[in-house]
Amino acid sequence: MNLEGKVAVVTGGAYGIGQATAIALAKAGADVYCGDIVTNDENDELFTELGIFQRPCDVTDESDVVGLIEQAVSPSGNLDILVNNAGVGLTKQIPDVTESEWDHVIGVNVKGAFLCCKHAIPYMQSSGGSIINLASNAGILPRAHDPVYSTSKGALVAFTKSLALCHSKDKIRVNTVCPGPVGDTRMMIRDLEASGDFAAAYKATVAASPIAQAEGRMIDVEEVAAAILYLASDDARFVTGTDIAIDGGKSLGVPPKS
Repeated sequence: MNLEGKVAVVTGGAYGIGQATAIALAKAGADVYCGDIVTNDENDELFTELGIFQRPCDVTDESDVVGLIEQAVSPSGNLDILVNNAGVGLTKQIPDVTESEWDHVIGVNVKGAFLCCKHAIPYMQSSGGSIINLASNAGILPRAHDPVYSTSKGALVAFTKSLALCHSKDKIRVNTVCPGPVGDTRMMIRDLEASGDFAAAYKATVAASPIAQAEGRMIDVEEVAAAILYLASDDARFVTGTDIAIDGGKSLGVPPKS
């Protein structure tokens, strides 16, 4: 897939899926601008080699979002690809959730995507573009352990479909990638560590996904990035408003016993 001459913005790009996506887009020829609320010095050498620009960005802060988008469009005046990957999780039942926790999860996962789309779309309207929102299999089916996170990802799926319809006339494609369980992410590692028994939690997570169970492992971040790369490319020029579940069939239901 050739993305030469394309300009891409990736949020949450310092680690995990965002990091793998930024690398995949750059290797395909895109000029990639990466924002994240945290920094990862380990990226410096490879990102410099690939020409990936990095800057701090809190997606809930409109001025940060504007700064990231404007840096990306300043050389050429155009923006072709937006990957809204920044996200946070919360494993709590509703009676135990504080108002600030609710606001934080909805703020990052939904408001963040809204702000990025709001400021990216005007630069795409003249020639089209591709927006990829990272949701989760939690946005496709109910999950009992993280209702606030699931609510935010369900809202992101609905937001994606609405935008896809609204901006089809502008040749702006908007799609959702719904991963899970993905192993090498900060969110997953934190959840497994918080369980108190990392090995048992890993095994249970793998067992909940039919293909993950069959393969004996979680999904790699590069496998998610490959789907994002496809949606960003002209090969997917007629794909919009879709949810691509990269979850090993987890959203299908209870897997068979091994």
